Amino acid sequence: MESKFKLFIKGLLFDGIGMLSYAIPWFGEYSDIIWAPISAIILYKMYPGTEGKIGSLVTFVEELVPFIDVIPTFTLTWIYKFVIKNEKPDEISNK
Repeated sequence: MESKFKLFIKGLLFDGIGMLSYAIPWFGEYSDIIWAPISAIILYKMYPGTEGKIGSLVTFVEELVPFIDVIPTFTLTWIYKFVIKNEKPDEISNK
């Protein structure tokens, strides 16, 4: 299983990709139609279990709804798993 640090860095990267739609006026919001399912699949694979299922649904909806895709869903999922629940990275692979 990946380390907490690698998951955190990946999460920041994917949240950044999701926010790139603001860099390209008008076209950017349409690119979210493509990014929404991709980000949902990535989050689901990064965090197996209930948190991954819920997080993937949240990131899918968040990317599709205009102007709310600034929410850093990947980072918030990491915070929930490793700060709030205080899970160890090897506990994820057992679910």
